Amino acid sequence: MMSAPAQPHIPVLLRPLLEAVAPVSGLWLDGTFGAGGYARGLLQAGADRVIGVDRDPLAFEMASGWVGEYGDRLELVEGTFGQLDSYSNVPLDGVVLDLGVSSMQLDRADRGFSFMKDGPLDMRMSQSGPSAADIVNWASEAELADIIFQYGEERASRRIARAIVEARAKSPFETTLQLAAVVESVLPRGKPGQSHPATRTFQAIRIAVNDEFGELLAGLQAAERALKPGGKLAVVTFHSLEDRVVKRYLAARSGGAGRANRYAPAIDEEKPQFQLLGRRAIGPDDDELAVNPRARSAKLRVARRTDAPSGDMPRTGLGMPKISLGGQD
Repeated sequence: MMSAPAQPHIPVLLRPLLEAVAPVSGLWLDGTFGAGGYARGLLQAGADRVIGVDRDPLAFEMASGWVGEYGDRLELVEGTFGQLDSYSNVPLDGVVLDLGVSSMQLDRADRGFSFMKDGPLDMRMSQSGPSAADIVNWASEAELADIIFQYGEERASRRIARAIVEARAKSPFETTLQLAAVVESVLPRGKPGQSHPATRTFQAIRIAVNDEFGELLAGLQAAERALKPGGKLAVVTFHSLEDRVVKRYLAARSGGAGRANRYAPAIDEEKPQFQLLGRRAIGPDDDELAVNPRARSAKLRVARRTDAPSGDMPRTGLGMPKISLGGQD
């Protein structure tokens, strides 16, 4: 039997995730396969079969050396987790979503995710569709400021957007370091230990390129449709915007959203689609942080599917940033 090679990154919150969803059995779907850490963890914990889904073809290229050892227990599907309910013709026992960008993407300069390595300004997880360069070179100053503020929570968004527009008038953006240099030029020099000045801007543009919030809502709804009664949903987030959406979605679908006006007459509410497993998000412990500092901002939320019918969940009230880019919301 071929042994698995060293993993490109350590799966964040894997141990507490497996503990929260135990016992693990049946059919699971890993909607963000990446380097395969969660899929392997689920299989080793007792899952009969795992469907690994990823929009990045590179994920499956990198897994080719070890997936064979699991035989038909591991099925790989190139696609998005927003359509995860279409990848199995039977209900699922569990769904795992890790919303972080994998280190295998960050570490490859040619993918254009990192402001620390020079490469084409790309950032497309699926390697198709409009790239980061397309947005940076063609979006209006107002659109860029909106993206950087809403998705990156960057207070200097207008200053950065203005600098981008001025710079591209002289020469279009083609590389990551071009963009990083422009952002750095208009922000104060960071103090030791602080994140790179371009961190928030790169995060914002990556989210816009990959429609990450639209995909997140679609994925949560797809999981709701795909899970069998008693099935479990586990979601790992890495920044406050994502966690807010997941938290509010699960609160609303578990009957915990409450009434906007306590004096309004009570109305018949639909039966909750989920039961929260724990009222608070789970974070990394000291042991995990010691070996994996990347886990510092991670939060895990877990819920169990009820037997209530699934339904649509509007974006309103979920805290999703509202961006209008090229006429699309």
